[in-house]
Formats: sequence, structure tokens, C-alpha cells
Amino acid sequence: MGASSSKQSSHVWKASSPVGVSQDVIDSLQSSSETDTTRAQTLELAVQARVASELKKLESQADEALRAAQEAASAITDAEVDDGTKNTRESVSKEVEALRSRLDKRKQLRPLPEGVERARSEVVRCLIEKDRRPLDCWREVESFKEEVRRLEKGWVDEVVR
Repeated sequence: MGASSSKQSSHVWKASSPVGVSQDVIDSLQSSSETDTTRAQTLELAVQARVASELKKLESQADEALRAAQEAASAITDAEVDDGTKNTRESVSKEVEALRSRLDKRKQLRPLPEGVERARSEVVRCLIEKDRRPLDCWREVESFKEEVRRLEKGWVDEVVR
């Protein structure tokens, strides 16, 4: 099987009816020195050339996109510098501190009423004493909830007036 592929053989086709191909075409085919190998090499070279040109085109598009992105980033940075609002670590930390101080000024914590504080401390004490059985503290939790309900009701009554 391997020996027959390297032999040059000439095929002659004999048609039972007249062939509709001109004699010039037949002569050019028979006199052509082009073989299957040379045709395959020519096709491979054409494909490689096309792939190379497409790669060049894609590379130039990617370079152009990168250049445009860099110009846009540069323009944004330049605009920030012009505005004087460039976010540096120091400026951001100053803004955070300013916001924190404003928030601290708004805090108006009032001390908890005596009943709520007492119920809360009872829940904490029970949970510490019964750390292995926290469900045994349900009475203290219910007492705390009742105190909170009273506090909320008083606040709502105060707001509604």
C-alpha cells in the first residue's frame, strides 16, 4: 500500500460517449506540470497569507482600542487634576473624617429607662449563668420584650401627639 503511493501513474479515461470538453482544455491539463502536491502547497501558502493578514488587522484594531482607552483615561485624569478633585488617599480619608464628625454630631443617644436596663441586665446575667442551657432564660427574655414594648408604645404616643 505504501509502495503504490509513490509511483507516478497516468490515468486514461475512456468515455462511452463523446466528451463535452474542448481539446484545448484537455491539452492544457495534460501538459500542466502542476501536481496535487504543488496545488496543496499553493493552497496552504494562500491560507497562511490570509491568516497573517487577518492577524495583522486584528492586532492593529486592538492597538487602536488600547490607544483610545489610554487617551480616555488620560483625559479623565487630566480633568481631575484640573478640577483639583483627584482622589488621593489623603483626600479620601479627610472626607471620611468629615462625614464621621458630622454623623457623631447627629447622634443623640438617650440613656435607657430603668426598667429596660434592668430587664436587659437580667437577660445577660441569666445567659451567663446558664451558658449551656440558654433556653431556660425565656422568662427574662419575655420580661425584656415587655419592657421594650412599653418603651416603644410611649415613643409612639409621644410622636403622635
